[in-house]
Amino acid sequence: MDHALRGKSAIVGLGVAGLGEAPGYTSWDIMAQSAQAALADAGLALKDVDGLFCAMMEDSMPVLMAAEYLGIRPRHVDGTLTGGSSFVNYLASATAALDAGLCDVALVCYGSNQRTASGKLVTASRLPPYEAPYKPRYPVSGYAMAAQRHMYEYGTTREQLADVAVAARGWASHNPQAFMRDLITRDDVLASRMVSDPLGKLDCCLVTDGGGAIVLTRADRAKDHAKTPVYVLGAAAESTHRQISQMPDFTVTAARKSGKRAFAMAGVQPSDIDVLQLYDAFTINIILFLEDLGYCAKGEGGAFVEGGRIAPGGALPVNTYGGGLSCTHPGMLGIFTIIEAAHQIRGTAPGLQLDGVDLALAHGNGGVLSSQVTAILGSEATL
Repeated sequence: MDHALRGKSAIVGLGVAGLGEAPGYTSWDIMAQSAQAALADAGLALKDVDGLFCAMMEDSMPVLMAAEYLGIRPRHVDGTLTGGSSFVNYLASATAALDAGLCDVALVCYGSNQRTASGKLVTASRLPPYEAPYKPRYPVSGYAMAAQRHMYEYGTTREQLADVAVAARGWASHNPQAFMRDLITRDDVLASRMVSDPLGKLDCCLVTDGGGAIVLTRADRAKDHAKTPVYVLGAAAESTHRQISQMPDFTVTAARKSGKRAFAMAGVQPSDIDVLQLYDAFTINIILFLEDLGYCAKGEGGAFVEGGRIAPGGALPVNTYGGGLSCTHPGMLGIFTIIEAAHQIRGTAPGLQLDGVDLALAHGNGGVLSSQVTAILGSEATL
């Protein structure tokens, strides 16, 4: 039986701004530019927006600040912050709000100037009291610990982690929007400066500026807009902890449950998906998520990514725009996984466009492997 919200909303506008470096612009400027771009793509204006969904690093009440900055007075807002997964989570809450008549046009938006403002990965979080004495490099130390445990339990190698970075750069090399486009090899990744053992510099996401936005409407209004609608077929969230010291198992993420429920809501299987957009803050993320989302057994993720399987020309396209490792990572990446998934279904990808994409998966990660949100997007043919 179909889920009550399956296919009830559609993405009708996509926009990005300030990717890479945007000197002289604030995070709010970049957010607003991406919002304007998405609305223009949908053939709408700010005055049409009555539902606003926004998370930022800059303010404790970002959605209120965003509304004020944009000069709008939405009747429904959601600023729930679960880290980089927030925007994938908004797909579910926006769909529910649209279906319930709480709003008619939902704008999901984000922006950051962290590269030109500080040059380092920005977090609004304080170190947790029971981890701070060990002086971790937040957040990389937590991901490094997960990578070490996966290597210990399953024999995963640094070479296999490197294959994830090589694949991401392969996709980025075709994308004019990508910040890093020069091809790299396994040896380049292995020789890169060690940041937190076993993760070297090229195992880590970029630090960039950038903003992204999407516009959603109810499905029955989707065809009123200029661009091909992309329907939200399934979305589910699951969280296991806030800080890495409380993670039940360093090798198993909540994607195992969020993915299962998202697939069930959409009525599809992992093998049905044409392209995956996974939150790749670090190379270990991709291996963990491929396992937990059902693409290979636990412990087999390292071997699974070998031989260019997830690279251009491989059997399973993953992060076709270059991801956080090579395209953009302005603090939080989740909105960009949605944007690329939707582009691939619409046939408008800025880089390599795949043929015949009807189903795409966007997966968000927040905190230190803490919050996992999986969404399944589809073309009209999948309704």
